[in-house]
Amino acid sequence: MGRRNRSSGSGSGSRPNRNTGDPAARRRLAAGFVLLVGLSGSMMALQGGASLPMVGLVTAAGLLVGGALVWYLSWIVN
Repeated sequence: MGRRNRSSGSGSGSRPNRNTGDPAARRRLAAGFVLLVGLSGSMMALQGGASLPMVGLVTAAGLLVGGALVWYLSWIVN
């Protein structure tokens, strides 16, 4: 019952290519994710009774955070 060497076996060190697929679909998914993050912040601000300028500020901040998250996730995957 010894340890199994992870480096042994076929295909060690190689990662599957995750860049295959439709680039337009990837952009739509990223845009949808950014919108989801941005609009969820604005909905929470509206339910909390924030003023209209504050809702706009929260929406803009949420869109920036969503864009940063998409960039970070795409950086990690690639």
